[in-house]
Amino acid sequence: MSRNYCDTNCCARCGIKDKCAGCAQTQGRPFGGECVIAGCCISKGLDSCSECNGPKCELMKQIISEFNDLGIEDMPKVTELNALNGVFINLEYIFSGGQTVKLWDDKRVYLGNQLMKANGDRCYGLTADEHHLLVCEYGENGMDPQIVVFRRR
Repeated sequence: MSRNYCDTNCCARCGIKDKCAGCAQTQGRPFGGECVIAGCCISKGLDSCSECNGPKCELMKQIISEFNDLGIEDMPKVTELNALNGVFINLEYIFSGGQTVKLWDDKRVYLGNQLMKANGDRCYGLTADEHHLLVCEYGENGMDPQIVVFRRR
């Protein structure tokens, strides 16, 4: 039986879904890397992410709670997460010694969101997978990204 994970709301909103090989065809690896959402559904033995997607999804609820529990002063309350392909969120961070680092895999699909910083013109970028949470801050078009929190879940 073919598993159909591509009927999730997140996938319907994806800007590059036409380039996606599809979760059903790739067993939850639409861009060659794992999808956090599909991985969760597969681990539960579900035939479709629609069985637990959206407000009922325990993984999304848990990660939203973890982001809100960070208590970042200027960060609005997180109310939703989206499926985000790593190629869009994998910013390059420059550490004080000049070393540049990317923290995510371009081929994976993560959960995340972008929120405007309450007091300023910068954004918070939120990203999570099964093991880590990242909150970064950046300017327009991802310029000058800075890590606010990167931790194990």
